[in-house]
Amino acid sequence: MTQIENRQIARDSLFLMADLRIDGLDSEYRIKVRNLSAGGMMGEGGVQVVRGTTVAVNIRNIGWVPGTIAWVQENRFGVAFIEEIDPKLARGAVAPVPDDKPNFVRNYEAQYSPPTTEPKNLRKL
Repeated sequence: MTQIENRQIARDSLFLMADLRIDGLDSEYRIKVRNLSAGGMMGEGGVQVVRGTTVAVNIRNIGWVPGTIAWVQENRFGVAFIEEIDPKLARGAVAPVPDDKPNFVRNYEAQYSPPTTEPKNLRKL
């Protein structure tokens, strides 16, 4: 396919955060995913990448996807995936925590235990 034909592939415009690993570097970079298709994505961020570099992107509900930098323009870049993905999975809700209660709910009884003796020397108002 030519570059013009690649532009006809259906893309899903969205905004989500992802992690990017660059081959040969130990760091992970936080990037914005601007659009996503089965064969690739457009990312944006302060990371310096070069066309042809091997990368891996951790996309929500999909996991680490290997690919290659296809193009770079200022702080945006394209990633061509090695294998196709299902981009609709990234739009799904994040998997719930396997606990029966959300992390922000506190057990009242565990946090509060009433005094065992009568309070003394309290002043009446």
